[in-house]
This record gives sequence, structure tokens and C-alpha cells, in this order.
Amino acid sequence: MTGSLRRRAAAEALGTAALVAVVVGSGIQAAKLSHDVGVQLLANSLATVFGLGVLIALFGPISGAHFNPVVTFVAWFANRPPAKEAGAYVLAQTAGAIAGAVVANAMFAEPLVTWSTHNRDAGNLLLGEVVATAGLVALIFGLLRSGKDHLVPMAVAAFIGSAYWFTSSTSFANPAVTIGRAFTDTFAGIAPTSVAPFIAAQLLGGVVGLLVVVVVFSSPAPSRSKEPTP
Repeated sequence: MTGSLRRRAAAEALGTAALVAVVVGSGIQAAKLSHDVGVQLLANSLATVFGLGVLIALFGPISGAHFNPVVTFVAWFANRPPAKEAGAYVLAQTAGAIAGAVVANAMFAEPLVTWSTHNRDAGNLLLGEVVATAGLVALIFGLLRSGKDHLVPMAVAAFIGSAYWFTSSTSFANPAVTIGRAFTDTFAGIAPTSVAPFIAAQLLGGVVGLLVVVVVFSSPAPSRSKEPTP
């Protein structure tokens, strides 16, 4: 990663905003073009796969392309940089996610902010978020510990695309994105009352994913560590 904390935080804000714009915008477009929920989800997931892969490749050299507070917290736990750096990342990600939802709403002539009415608080959906987030964390940090960080953009995008379909929650796996998606009452939205349970499940998934990394993957030599710092 390169650049000052300000530059890196800006990259996190822009990257997360673009990611949410992709997720929300493609959901709105899919709902306009088809009444088949399966087709809508397919279009939404494909757009997210391609958009996420591009954004990680673009912003990864600047900030590490976390776009996700859970990834930032795990990276902070692994490397223990100053807490203010992790805090700056999380604030940037959350602000970017909200901005991305507002921009997506504006592009499709929706109200700039409309609280979602899509309740997602069932227990099976929360379990889906634990599984999705654990898998994401294990994938990212497992690849980094294995010295295969060049595979992260493709692998993360592919995992999220598949998790859209194999998890009951359609794999938000990201507290910032979850908050942003509460600001749109469209296909990709989540009701504000469901946000806190989703975030709790994601944080639990982050812990599970970190435990998987610790148990399965050996620690890299200090001089060759490739784990990101926020």
C-alpha cells in the first residue's frame, strides 16, 4: 500500500461508495428489466462480481481495498497499527457506503434516501451472514498468509458471487455495505431494524474466519508478511 492515511482513507471511501453503487444500482436495473426474482438476483450478483474485482484491483495498491470494517478489524488485530488508522478506514467505508446508495438512487430517479422496508432479521439469514463473513475473512487472510495475494481480487469477487447463491442472506458480509443498503427501498435494501443483527452476525463471522486462518494456515515469516495494514 502507498500514500498517506488521508489518501488511503479516500480510496476506501471511493471504493466502498462505488461498490454499493454497483450493488444497489444493478439491483434497481434488474428489477426494472425483469419480474423474475431469480433473474434479478443473477444480474445483481454478476454485476457485483465484476465490479468488486475491478475495484479491488484498482484501489488495492493504495489502501489494501478493504471496503469492509470486518476486514479492517482483522487486519488491525493481525498487525496492530495505530487504532486511529483503523478508525479512519471504518469511518471512510461507512460514509462511502451511504454515499454510494444515494448516488445509485439518484441515477435511477429514486428518492435520494428512502429507508428500506425489506426485513432480513430471521435467524437463518443471520446464520448465512456468519457463514459468508467467515468464508470471506478466511479466504482473504488465508491467501495472504500463503503468499498468494495476487489472487485476492479474483478470488474475493468469485467468492462473493457464489455466496449470493449459497447463503440464505445473499451474502452482505460487510457492516458498511449493510448500513448503506438501508438507505434504499429497492431490490438490494435492508430494513434499518435488521441492520444491527446483521452487523452482529458479520462480526461473529469475522471472529470465526480469523480462527480458521489461525488454525489452518501457518504464520508467515515476519520479513515476508503480506497481511495488509489499514
